[in-house]
Amino acid sequence: MMLRKTPRYQQLKELIIDQISSGALKPSQRVPSENQLVVSMGVSRMTANRALRELNDEGYLDRKAGIGSFVSDLKSTSHLLEVRNIADEVALRGHEYSSRVIEHVKKIVPKDIAKAMNINQDMEVAHILLVHYENDIPIQIEDRFVDTSFAPDFMGQNFSLVTPSAYLSSIAPLQEAEQVVKAVIPEDSISNLLQIDQGQPCLLITRRTWVLSKPVTYGRFFHPGDRYELVGHYKPPQEKNITTLNKLG
Repeated sequence: MMLRKTPRYQQLKELIIDQISSGALKPSQRVPSENQLVVSMGVSRMTANRALRELNDEGYLDRKAGIGSFVSDLKSTSHLLEVRNIADEVALRGHEYSSRVIEHVKKIVPKDIAKAMNINQDMEVAHILLVHYENDIPIQIEDRFVDTSFAPDFMGQNFSLVTPSAYLSSIAPLQEAEQVVKAVIPEDSISNLLQIDQGQPCLLITRRTWVLSKPVTYGRFFHPGDRYELVGHYKPPQEKNITTLNKLG
């Protein structure tokens, strides 16, 4: 494969990133060495070294002295006991966030979702389907329904510029949420958007949120199981009159 543009180290980086994004290079897989890149790509050792070094610095690769470079296990992390804006989570990891809107329409919801949102089955709500990316790698499919009586301007938003979560939080603070997590085999359309093999399991988070004791959103969030993890930390409330350890000692 020929490198078409300059600088050559940047083109080499983009080629390796594309192979990681497409799944041609998988997590923990060894990538070609500097010598192999020099021979196969026709670049200098300095170019190969810089490309691998910067990919390591940016989190795409793990370079192990004396062994080689390996594709990083890019597991994105979300908090199980909190609802956070995914763009903020990506930024906190020092990575680049982007998204792609697949569908943004008003529609009548299926019976089970209407029941979960406590609305009439023939009522239209806003629907947004989009893909969230971290360093150009898909990490979440957001499939969300929103009661437009709560968010009347939802359909007028450009969700390529702001996430639905950030917009909804800006018009009314979250007061209550329910999250259910399970492993599922997604539909082929979801697998294609996540760029995973058909039949490969993923994590599904089903979330309902309330404002003023009324359910206003229902969302399904699909995550590739091999590059995503959920973390929860719970500290139980302590009794006010509990005896301290130093007094017990």
